[in-house]
Amino acid sequence: MWTGAHVSTKGGLVGAIGSARAVGADAAQIWGSNPRAWALPTVADERAREFGRAWRDEGLGPLFLHAPYMVNIASPNSDFRRRSVKLATATVRLAEAIGADGVVVHAGSAGASTDPRRGLDAAARSLLAIARPAENSRVVIELTAGGQGSVASTFPHARSLLEAAVNDHRLALCADTCHLFAAGYALDDPAGVRFCFGELGRMGLARRLRLVHANDSRFPRGSHRDSHTNIGQGLIGEIGFASILAQPAVRRCAVICETPGHTEDRARDVATLRRLAKK
Repeated sequence: MWTGAHVSTKGGLVGAIGSARAVGADAAQIWGSNPRAWALPTVADERAREFGRAWRDEGLGPLFLHAPYMVNIASPNSDFRRRSVKLATATVRLAEAIGADGVVVHAGSAGASTDPRRGLDAAARSLLAIARPAENSRVVIELTAGGQGSVASTFPHARSLLEAAVNDHRLALCADTCHLFAAGYALDDPAGVRFCFGELGRMGLARRLRLVHANDSRFPRGSHRDSHTNIGQGLIGEIGFASILAQPAVRRCAVICETPGHTEDRARDVATLRRLAKK
């Protein structure tokens, strides 16, 4: 299991190496462009390749890019969806140049008034388009916290989405612990954790899981509210995380926290995850 955090690229992509070292990470996630804008990545291919070589030369492990928050692959607005596909596809191209493991894309929301099947089909078409440039990288679908219009927040939903996308081999899964908890999985209890990851196996998805976002939750189970807090300081708690990190499917993954705070807070969360993984 690789353990890390979402890290800064201040000073350019190569800044991620120092940021990862500063938090004690051997895996990381970064933005490829402004996370709150429609601007496409502007890194030249040669610069991206240089960064990828430097990352690997440092002996660091899996590296993921996260598509900007703007992206909604299931939007009922076709223009918005096209812009989302364009931006996410450009991020995949950057990941390919770097040699990154994948690009995280949220499963999306079709809105409360859209027929769920239409939303699912729109998301599947978007994913197939985004995955076209992916040769070595993967498009990693992040399950959401649920709520009206959500395309995929549970593992049965994830299987339906992958089936709609013809089980394309370029698609993988990201499980965010805060999102799963918000969607109703009892990750605060070892029995609930076993049920959750047992369901992952029953759905035939264990090998699709490539990334776990390790985030504690400020809000109760089933709230459909996505609000991250630091490991052990939320309602999942250390007992829940110790059980999550013991799951075989998780131990094959990169486990990356997206928790609040500064460098020392992220370093503490990475250290806590490593400690809990030894229990």
